[in-house]
Order: sequence, then C-alpha cells, then structure tokens
Amino acid sequence: MLGTQFTKGSPNWIDLGSPDTEAAAAFYGAVFGWDFRSAGPEAGGYGFFQQDGATVGALGPLDEGAKSAWTVYFQTSDADATQEAAKGAGGTVRVEAFDVMDAGRMACLTDPAGAEFAVWQPGTVKGLDRTSATNTLLWAELHVPDPEATLGFYESLFGWRWSRMEAPGMTYRVISTAEGDQEDTSFGGAAELQEGMDAAWIPYFTVEDPDAVSRTAQGGGGSVVMPAADVPDVGRIAWLADPFGAVFAVMKPNPRA
Repeated sequence: MLGTQFTKGSPNWIDLGSPDTEAAAAFYGAVFGWDFRSAGPEAGGYGFFQQDGATVGALGPLDEGAKSAWTVYFQTSDADATQEAAKGAGGTVRVEAFDVMDAGRMACLTDPAGAEFAVWQPGTVKGLDRTSATNTLLWAELHVPDPEATLGFYESLFGWRWSRMEAPGMTYRVISTAEGDQEDTSFGGAAELQEGMDAAWIPYFTVEDPDAVSRTAQGGGGSVVMPAADVPDVGRIAWLADPFGAVFAVMKPNPRA
C-alpha cells in the first residue's frame, strides 16, 4: 500500500504540466476538492495541490513542446547516480539532475519503452503529505509493450520486485519496493500497452464514486477514456483525461484489495 514513509523506489511525488494552470487548478478542484497554493514568485508558476492543507500533488506550466501529462516521481538517495544508471540501462535523460532550492534534487528521465518519469532526492521536502486517502494518490501503473523487460530496467535502478497476477484477458504485474513484505510494500503495477496508447505511467486516485467523478470531469471539460467498470477483486475503475489531455485514473478499491 502506498504510504508516506518513503523508501528507495517509492512513488514520493506527482505533478502535472499544463498549458493553463489556472484552468487545470479549477478542474481538479471540482473533481477532487483540491485547493491550489502557489510555491511563490520564484517558482515560475509552480504550486501545490492541497487537501486540508496537506500536499497531495503539484502543478506547473507545461514545458515548451511537451504534452500535458502527470509525472510520477520515485525516491532516490542520489539523483545524479540514478540518472547515470538510467542512461547505462538504456533510458534517456530529459532534464539533467538539478537542485530545487533546498527542497531536494531531481532529474527527469524516460525508460527504454518511452514512459516518462522523474526521480526525487529529498531535501527539506520529503514527498507528498498524504496518499491512499480519498481523493489522493493510491497507485501508479506502467503501460509499456513489454512490461517485464521494462521492469528489469527499473529493477536495476531501484531494486523493485514484482509478482504476476492473472486478470481477465491479461497478465498483470504487481510492483513492490526492494525491502519489506512484498505485499505490504506494493505501490503499483505494469500491464501491456493497449493499441492507440503511448507508453506512460498513469496515476490512480482513490475516490468514493468513480461514476460521479466521471460525470464531474466531463462537466468540467474533461473526457472519459475508459468508462467506470468493476474489476474483480480490485474495485471499480475509470480512466479520465483533463481538458488538456492529461490522463489519470480513479478507483474505488474493493475493501479486500
């Protein structure tokens, strides 16, 4: 289960690049009830999505030429070393490691299959304040053509473990961090890329009613990528896109999951 006691390879941050941060903040405010707080004039428009004062994500202006998307960050004790390891394992570096004032150090990377991600070396900011609660990050899911080959890349960076789970029409891989009970430290999964999709990490947010959230998203200018459906022994899931095309998923977990 995703928590906030981050260890090597844990998802510890998410942020959204958007061409219209004001409109994006309004959209996610309507969908999840989040508030948006600027990080200050020196942050170039970057700021934090918050739930009752707890940071649950972040938002910033879209880099020139980039497509609006959510980025999942993974914990590292050395962003520079992880960056070099990624290059050596067939990944690419989009943004070289740099300091974010005293908050931490980060690098933006792409895995060999083309899925973008980032790494965060904590400074004063350890990571998200809240996860796995209603309207917060619950799960991170990788979609690539060859999941196990790509998971080998991440294993070389973070020591991740994974186990296979048979799902209707597919084999799913449940990912865990390197240490601790494998089930208790699971935080995400990997699946084969579906036709028409780009390789990507998709964040899942816990909600009480995926159908109602889907309607709210549509009413706010978003779209439904995959209508809400029940997944046996997992929960009810919907895939959505915000008004600028950034894809995310919502899920009401099965209490036993």
